[in-house]
Amino acid sequence: MTIRPAIAEDAPVVAEFNRRLARETEGRGLDADTVAAGVRALLADPAKGRYFVAVEAGEVIGQIMHTHEWSDWRNGDIWWIQSVYVRADRRGQGVFTGLFRHLEALARQDRGVRALRLYVERNNASAQAVYQKLGLHGGEYEVMEIDFTSLSRTGSLGSSGEP
Repeated sequence: MTIRPAIAEDAPVVAEFNRRLARETEGRGLDADTVAAGVRALLADPAKGRYFVAVEAGEVIGQIMHTHEWSDWRNGDIWWIQSVYVRADRRGQGVFTGLFRHLEALARQDRGVRALRLYVERNNASAQAVYQKLGLHGGEYEVMEIDFTSLSRTGSLGSSGEP
């Protein structure tokens, strides 16, 4: 297995992995065109973030993405880990650990990075156990949001009735 930065040719598999991730972890169906456009946009603009992929025998078997958050309190970046996915037939074989350790090493080498963070579904005990094993721990903050993809711009519920 090798880990490398994702390239434009990886966009279809990365987008598909993102759709699988949403279905498996949140029971959400994502619009394929929107996800594909989002992946292509990030791959074209490293300022948005970066994807790394695990590849074996020429096939992408896993992915990890990070974005940047500026912390004025720390005078540096916090890298948010997102879009983590390992193909179902490769889980439990160290693929995520390899991806995480790769990203962690890059963050430690970059003197401007102050922390790695991720969010995890409250009920996803298996993912939480993996993250804790790798040294991540519950932070001091609760993530709150307004999701503009689910709400109209006026703040009312969308047609699905979901917040």
